[in-house]
Amino acid sequence: MHHYKIKTNGVDYEVHIRKVEGNIAQLTVNDVDFEVEVEGLFVNPTRMTHVPEKLIPAETAAILPQAQAANEFKSPLPGTIIDVCVKEGDQVKTGQTLLVLESMKMENNIEAERDGVIEKIKCAKGDSVLEGDVLIIY
Repeated sequence: MHHYKIKTNGVDYEVHIRKVEGNIAQLTVNDVDFEVEVEGLFVNPTRMTHVPEKLIPAETAAILPQAQAANEFKSPLPGTIIDVCVKEGDQVKTGQTLLVLESMKMENNIEAERDGVIEKIKCAKGDSVLEGDVLIIY
């Protein structure tokens, strides 16, 4: 396992590369596991490329992406939360600012993609977040 400490846009990340097979790398970034496809890795042509194993039954997987997409608001960029503009229980309208995210030295107003009620806020002012992190459930 290879360990790296990287810093981007003022945010520190601890990266552990657990396994590389073909062009698929399994890594952990700040204690969150990822499986990523990497361009430019040498792939042995006589070896079969890695096929990710299914972690959940196919019938469950078929319904999960829709349920997650409808309820979870994920960070569109890596950065730092500089303001949370809503609280749990708030009714929000499409286009309403939910939070402000600083990324690449720019402040980005993150707006509601649909009308709804804030069920859970999973971030706080000052938190560093990665692209794809769940920030709000509504």
